[in-house]
Amino acid sequence: QVQLVESGGGLVQAGGSLRLSCAASGRTFSNYAMGWFRQVPGKEREFVAAISWSGGRILYAEFVKGRFTISRDNPKNTLYLQMNSLKAEDTAVYYCAADRTTIPTMPSNVDYWGQGTQVTVSS
Repeated sequence: QVQLVESGGGLVQAGGSLRLSCAASGRTFSNYAMGWFRQVPGKEREFVAAISWSGGRILYAEFVKGRFTISRDNPKNTLYLQMNSLKAEDTAVYYCAADRTTIPTMPSNVDYWGQGTQVTVSS
């Protein structure tokens, strides 16, 4: 079992920044590729960004390229998502995800989920 706990969400004005963190425990963090997804009420959970086990490969959804940066600190068992130039349409619950065998770009690939953290961007 891997336990994932997100933090760093909140209310921010459009154009502002937030940094999300995801603290992992229970298993060796570096054994898992990690990702961020988001979801708004009434819509499916969607891929935001993902990073490979060592951090050597990074993937982004088109709508966050150039604005969001995913990173990981394996010795600290922590995943990050730096979000800049936030827009109202970025408002969602953001979820941390872990997968042992694939870089998680689809919800069906994910082995473990965090509980989510709300990000609200006011326009």
